[in-house]
Amino acid sequence: WGTNRQVTYSKRRNGIFKKAQELTVLCDAKVSLVMFPNTGKFHEYTSPSTTTKKIYDQYQKTLGVDLWKTHYERMQENLRKLKEVNNKLRREIRQRMGEELNDTSLEELRSPEQRMNVSLAVIRERKYHVIKTQTETYRKKVRNLEERYGNLLLDFEAKYEDLQNGLVDIEGDYESAVAYANGISNLYAFRLHPTQPNVHHEGGFGSHDLRLA
Repeated sequence: WGTNRQVTYSKRRNGIFKKAQELTVLCDAKVSLVMFPNTGKFHEYTSPSTTTKKIYDQYQKTLGVDLWKTHYERMQENLRKLKEVNNKLRREIRQRMGEELNDTSLEELRSPEQRMNVSLAVIRERKYHVIKTQTETYRKKVRNLEERYGNLLLDFEAKYEDLQNGLVDIEGDYESAVAYANGISNLYAFRLHPTQPNVHHEGGFGSHDLRLA
């Protein structure tokens, strides 16, 4: 919208509003003025003695028309469709719970059964994904413990060699190393249920215990 048009609209709008106010004061008229420019802004003037709704009601009464009938009919039709969808969804829920199946035909029974099979497949896939993720986490933890255990043994062997050469006294270190190693060996063990096929097929531990030696 050009600047010139905007300026022109503002001037004309103020002039029309001024005329509407004059009609209200000088002629005791009930005026309702609504304006929508191309910018989408809303401008309105209504006489202080009335409201926009009263103006519409008086307009309908005078002309014998119903401005809200079409809108009301559309709302009623939309409400009817929403009720149908709601009733259908409620019926599907009850059928999935094993209710209202006596009057259901064979074809109608197949549809909820197929939907339940699809939902079950999605749930199983999600469950196996969670199991796989947890298994990988456990593996990383075990590898980390094995690495720490191996480093501890290497450190112990190095100090033991120094001891043989009369360089250090590792009696205290030896006891700490043994206690730490024993703690690690018993720290972590878990078992996967044998009914976790995708974990077993993808290199999982299956039904075997995973323990540190």
